[in-house]
Amino acid sequence: MTGAAQYESIIQSLQWDGLRNLWDNIENRNTPGWDAGKAFEYLILRAFQLDGAKVRWPYRVKLFGEEVEQIDGVIYCGGLSCLVESKDFADKTNVDIAPIAKLRNQLLRRPASTIGLVFSRTGFTDPARHLSYFSLPQTILLWTGEEIKYALEKEIICELLTLKYQVCVEDGLPDYDVREKYIL
Repeated sequence: MTGAAQYESIIQSLQWDGLRNLWDNIENRNTPGWDAGKAFEYLILRAFQLDGAKVRWPYRVKLFGEEVEQIDGVIYCGGLSCLVESKDFADKTNVDIAPIAKLRNQLLRRPASTIGLVFSRTGFTDPARHLSYFSLPQTILLWTGEEIKYALEKEIICELLTLKYQVCVEDGLPDYDVREKYIL
């Protein structure tokens, strides 16, 4: 079992080409040296870091001496402060409402301007997508595997976050697919 410091060291040694290769390995379920879901979790944060964002790697939050939260990461990008939730299921199961509900509760303990980002390699169920529409004012933006792949190919994940946030502000769409209309 690899620890958090080792994961950070491994992922920070990768540049864009290395992340694209890791993405292919994640999709092929071939990530030796990584515990389940960890390669995906760290890949997301490293992509933002490579694109100029400040990140905080996964950590645990204690409140009154008790662990109350496990945070998959934090991203500071273009004036946005984002809590991250990453889901990479071994099968082709789409993410259900549980991670969105969990993140919504975590956002309730943060400044109102903090937004949530849920990354799913496989996608989301319809109930999960619908819940994201009704989580406002706790903004939670959904990212699919296809969007992540696109961001890695273009090396512009921070710009895509800005676009996704912009569409959510203007049209109220937390699940906007950034591949549809890249307009920045």
